[in-house]
Amino acid sequence: MGLTFRLLEKEQALAILDWRYTFPYDYYNFDANTLQEDLCYLLDSRNAFYAILNLQEELEGYCSFGSDGQVPGGDYSEKALDIGIGIRPDLVGQGRGKYYAQAVAEYGAQHYGMQQLRVTIAGFNKRAQRVWEQLGFEQVEKFVKIGSDTIFLKM
Repeated sequence: MGLTFRLLEKEQALAILDWRYTFPYDYYNFDANTLQEDLCYLLDSRNAFYAILNLQEELEGYCSFGSDGQVPGGDYSEKALDIGIGIRPDLVGQGRGKYYAQAVAEYGAQHYGMQQLRVTIAGFNKRAQRVWEQLGFEQVEKFVKIGSDTIFLKM
């Protein structure tokens, strides 16, 4: 199962904005009241969003590299490539997380020429934490997101 990465296009971004996750992952759902702003954010090249496509060119997820992967309240002073990732809701929970995470990490490291990679994950998202731990990532910080009571882990 090969994956390809391409800069996110409008049609793909619109599909992502419609994705709906079930509790507790509904935290990652886009807000229906800010869809236009979110669309502009996803398509802004400064935010480095990529579509994750399968061999049939179907959208299976998306990822970002850079400041989008940072959460207010964390210490990001150490140089590293921040990674964000979202997988289509009907594909989550099927044991394929490591496959996606590894592909995104490899693409990011190669495309951006960085060996130091970093992910920031919501504290409740134990599935994502296990996936990144399987890839050798270790927790280096635990913090509360500014303006909320949500705990995040930096790995």
